[in-house]
Amino acid sequence: MKALSLNEGTLVCYKNKKYTIYRHLNLNWVMGQEEGTNKIEKLKISELQPAKSDEESIILEPPIDLSSEKDWQIATERLNAIRPLIENRGNGALVKEVSKKTGYSVPSLYRWIDAYDTTGLLSSLIPKENNGGRGLSRLSPELDEIIKSVIEDVYLTKQRKSVSQVCKEVQIYCKNAKITAPHSNTVRYRLSQISEFQRIAGRDGKKAAKEKFAPKTGSFPDLAHPLAVVQIDHTKLDIIVVDETYRKPIGRPWITLAIDVYSRMVCGFYISLDPPGATGTGLCISHCILPKEQWLAKLDIQGEWPCWGVMQVIHLDNAKEFKGNMLRRACEEYHIQLEWRPVATPHYGGHIERLLGTFLKEIHSLPGTTFSNTKQRKGYNSEKEAIFTLKELEVWLTTYIINVYHKKIHSSIHTTPFAKFNSGIFGDNENPGIGIPPRILNERKLRLDFMPFVERTVQDYGVVIDGIYYYHDVLRRYVNASEPNGGKNRIKTKFIFKRDFRDISTIYFLDPELKEYFAIPYRNTSRPPMSIWEFNEVVQQLKAQGKQEYNEDMIFEAYKILKNIETQAIQRTKGNKRMSAKYLKRSEARTNIEKNNNLLINKAIATEFIPPKGDIHAYDDLDI
Repeated sequence: MKALSLNEGTLVCYKNKKYTIYRHLNLNWVMGQEEGTNKIEKLKISELQPAKSDEESIILEPPIDLSSEKDWQIATERLNAIRPLIENRGNGALVKEVSKKTGYSVPSLYRWIDAYDTTGLLSSLIPKENNGGRGLSRLSPELDEIIKSVIEDVYLTKQRKSVSQVCKEVQIYCKNAKITAPHSNTVRYRLSQISEFQRIAGRDGKKAAKEKFAPKTGSFPDLAHPLAVVQIDHTKLDIIVVDETYRKPIGRPWITLAIDVYSRMVCGFYISLDPPGATGTGLCISHCILPKEQWLAKLDIQGEWPCWGVMQVIHLDNAKEFKGNMLRRACEEYHIQLEWRPVATPHYGGHIERLLGTFLKEIHSLPGTTFSNTKQRKGYNSEKEAIFTLKELEVWLTTYIINVYHKKIHSSIHTTPFAKFNSGIFGDNENPGIGIPPRILNERKLRLDFMPFVERTVQDYGVVIDGIYYYHDVLRRYVNASEPNGGKNRIKTKFIFKRDFRDISTIYFLDPELKEYFAIPYRNTSRPPMSIWEFNEVVQQLKAQGKQEYNEDMIFEAYKILKNIETQAIQRTKGNKRMSAKYLKRSEARTNIEKNNNLLINKAIATEFIPPKGDIHAYDDLDI
């Protein structure tokens, strides 16, 4: 998978300069040595980028949703076959042994290892379609041999020549052989087919390749390190939230929460008004894996949450929303092992349940809480006291997690979750650290992989989901497409679409031929963005008005009215605040004048009644 390694010795890019990571300072900063000058500088991890130059090709990472269960199972079997070979690279005898045991040929095993090394994803081992020769080399054998020899003699060497230099070498070879040179894109494509292991082995040496790809074993026999085991569960929060427009109660939200068992650090969460489901679980997992700096900045939250990386195992409840095919396949793609809580074993998910209990107790102090039972709630009107919108509650929860919970001493680990997580990464007197986890670069793919999909046909007007129309020219070739060999009763082809409930102004279309997701906007691009909860609120308003049947125009007209009300309310509030501030300023001014006047009066009085020197005060003889 596309990930930025943060190991010492890794070449990275920082503010358009190349550095080699020299030393780790903490989870936010590293020291880097600038290429060429050897100058040592402090580098912020969140701003590091891969030190990609033109010789590093784009790694293709296919989506996981087009493959059949049969092909997915074949890919899983292939990974199981090559796993011992990946862990013991260079063992030719083992390759032959695995070949004999599994029935797979030796060339096939090596080919699968190369494919897997290129992406690190299970999907790279899915059987390739028989496309009638498409994708195979159409070059003459002589030209094919020239490109192959230049790659071996020029590119895969410790001189580390760039792609442009390789292309020039191919042109020189072809000129000497008096044959037409291929286009540079042909050479670049050939380089893109080289696995990462083969590239590193050729350019940095086999030792460097083995160090990068060899598994780190023996350090943590009981998976006692960060991101070894993450527990996920959900609950309904004991608080009522209000809508953004009228600030009226709309119900109790749900939270899906993930905790790192080793450190008790919160890895991520997802909060919504919808009951637990595949969407919430998938978004929670992707929130766990991805860095959170931009997310915190978007919420305007001060604090740090340096927790990211792919976990090894996820412990889940036995609830049906955790057992969908999408979740299983996405976890298999990123080599995450799913484990479900055994029946009648309440201790199995104890860590996450205790954390949820802690959160609920804290929420009981907020306006609008429903407490945990009717006895506690007696005499308290939760709906009347509710003040938090869903977004405001999300901000409150995030602030509490990173600035309070992560910094408090945890009784079972005898330190703070933040400190425990930090020691697990960098090591302490008892255990070596596992090192800073790689940061996923292809965030879009990861989010989409953990997002459920819907299937729709493509009509001449585009695609309709929940009464809203979407269109882009990329859909044109699939308008009214039908299944092949359908006979007279042709069945229209259904295509895969995904959407993020937080913003339904864009859906994502999986092109079955290009095997890539494309963003599809509203057909009417003048429409404003909207969340699924705002959409549901609009629909409820329409139904309350007796409009059981509604169309897109009615939906957005109602949404416009709600937003106008919200804008007017904000303007009135700001106006009232300005008036209050103006009144307060005048009041303070009057108060200051009065204070100054009183000071002057007191000073005048004191001056007027100072007794002449030599006179005796009535109290001078008292021992005060």
